[in-house]
Amino acid sequence: MSFDKILGLGQTALELGLVNGLTVLALFLSYSMLNVCDLSTDGCFTLGAVVGTLVAIAGHPWLSLPAAMLAGMASGFLTATLQMRMGVQSLLAGIVVNTALYSVNMALAGNKATLTMNKTTTVFTMDKSLLKDTSFSGQYILLVALIAVALVILFLCFFLRTRLGLSIRATGSNADMVRSSSINPSFTTTVGLCISNAFTALSGCLMAQQQKNYDVNMGSGMVTVALASLLIGGVFFGKHRSIPLRAVGAVLGAFLFRVVYALALRLDMPAFMLKAVSSVIVVLAISGPYLRKQFPILWKQVPLLWQRPGERREG
Repeated sequence: MSFDKILGLGQTALELGLVNGLTVLALFLSYSMLNVCDLSTDGCFTLGAVVGTLVAIAGHPWLSLPAAMLAGMASGFLTATLQMRMGVQSLLAGIVVNTALYSVNMALAGNKATLTMNKTTTVFTMDKSLLKDTSFSGQYILLVALIAVALVILFLCFFLRTRLGLSIRATGSNADMVRSSSINPSFTTTVGLCISNAFTALSGCLMAQQQKNYDVNMGSGMVTVALASLLIGGVFFGKHRSIPLRAVGAVLGAFLFRVVYALALRLDMPAFMLKAVSSVIVVLAISGPYLRKQFPILWKQVPLLWQRPGERREG
């Protein structure tokens, strides 16, 4: 593989990693801070994609971003309502909303599984026009994704230090303690899920406009990808690090995950095997810390396997 191909592969992985990094940051808020595993991520990602696509086709590419985020907030509000006010468990609430969003997405798209934006002005084509005849003309996708991720990280760093943000973090740590402190955990959970789903929908909107195509199944497996990226980022910047470092680590995990994906494709791995690759990465990321602690113990037991039973008892 030539050096130019390696650079091109790295840039593609970085662009996709940054766009998917918004979903990882959403799980960073809901899963790491709020301690809620939101399984509506797949449907919310697609919801943001279809809303962003429809608004962009209507001729409002910049308006598509806040429109997608508002749709994501509605999805998060519904999930939180089922969980906090209707007694549905968090995992089941996410599954129910994710299932319902498939029908919602199909209805919004006019019962069409795909929508194309080949002749539609998007935020990326507008940025390309602005950067025309400059040294950054070929980096317009990277710049848009980088600006979006930087703004979300700055927002999280500021928001999680406010009174409401600290209440959300406290709710994830100990909801009973928060309740005894006259803070409504239902409200903090609702706000946290609305914000996190807004980021997920924004990620789907940018992904659809980057690819100039919407597909009803484009969010399938996104929760697995985001969770794996989040866990990979935790390897570099763990729980005891500051919020900015942990957020940057989450985005770094998304980039590394996409690098693994790109390498798998370069090795001519069939496309249907990529889901299995995602599952393996999740298992390794989760079990990695445990196996690292168990390795010294297992290593000490290796010489005992070569000893006879009588020699073990004498030892």
